[in-house]
Amino acid sequence: MSDLKSIVESQARACGFDLVGITSADDFTSDRQAALESIRDGHLDGLPWYTESRVMRGTSPSELLPGARSIICLGLSYWLEEDSVAPGPRSTGTDQEQHPKGRVARYARVKDYHRVMKRRMRDLVRSLERELSSEVAARWYVDDGPMLDRAAANRAGIGWFGKNSNILNPEFGSWVFLGQIITDLDLKPDAPLKKSCGSCTRCIDDCPTGAIVAPYVVDNSRCISYLTIENRGAIPKEMRPLVQDWVFGCDICQDVCPVNRRARESGRTIPPFALGRESGGQGRIDLVRLLEMSEDNFRQRFAGTSIMRAKRVGMQRNACVALGNAADGSSVPALAKALVSGEPLVRGHAAWALGRIGGGEAIHVLANAARSESDPAVLDEISEALVESAGR
Repeated sequence: MSDLKSIVESQARACGFDLVGITSADDFTSDRQAALESIRDGHLDGLPWYTESRVMRGTSPSELLPGARSIICLGLSYWLEEDSVAPGPRSTGTDQEQHPKGRVARYARVKDYHRVMKRRMRDLVRSLERELSSEVAARWYVDDGPMLDRAAANRAGIGWFGKNSNILNPEFGSWVFLGQIITDLDLKPDAPLKKSCGSCTRCIDDCPTGAIVAPYVVDNSRCISYLTIENRGAIPKEMRPLVQDWVFGCDICQDVCPVNRRARESGRTIPPFALGRESGGQGRIDLVRLLEMSEDNFRQRFAGTSIMRAKRVGMQRNACVALGNAADGSSVPALAKALVSGEPLVRGHAAWALGRIGGGEAIHVLANAARSESDPAVLDEISEALVESAGR
């Protein structure tokens, strides 16, 4: 029904989506096998919710919606030109403005996309019901649902798989939020794009942690995005220097992608969130201020953003790592305070950061903490940090 498909496409754009493609409700057999192999190979360790049963369910659209006939695949660009975003008021404190900053992945520089995408998908279903004067059976998902969103987008012609496992679109690159509506509407499927990354391996070569262990295969435990967001424990010591100044997610494999150099801003995207409020720098967070935030301050500052997923303790752990990598002596007082009053996870990473910075003040702080600390894991971090700082 070409007329019906045209209605879907026009209504999708009217509801604020940049991309729309259609695929059948057939099972995702090959993608299911690839996902199961990744689980069995340990590449998804650390994500206890990503189970084989979830994969089986998410690759069988008719199980998610009995009577499913089609999947409407949607894309919304989140690319924002850096100089097009108002950074918000700057701090007036000179010392504060000189604090090291931590980077945040681009997708977290806008309001939490899950709510926006789901609201727009709901509006699309309702608009289709009005156009067709009949009820439409539908279920919609973003990346927090069981569907393999990239597999659906690939099969619907939204984009092709990059070797970093992201979906690449010719117009918007990989800077795209994906959503799917499973429906009982009988829609003609679109063909997958006849494109690939060819011989390009920039994303593999430039990943600082070596997380892309083979084309299209990411070892979750080595990915900076996992380490700074989903990981609830300590960041492995050997990985901390490789995390650089990232405090929430990572864009390196996307930044170096040649396809993304041609990406454009769509004008439909989610309103930006001024992360650079305290520094005037879009996409960067003042690390000392982050380290000093109370739970109430953190919630007030980041409510309604994806950053809430990492939680305050996780973000302060990440801030310690970034401060250690910056090796800026001006951050010693803040790290010293965190070493005394922070959660155990934060205290351990604060000790590591002080060891990286080194110098008399850092050694003095670590030695004092060693006399009062009772947590065995934190004591180990302090002991190693004292050895490290003595050699600097």
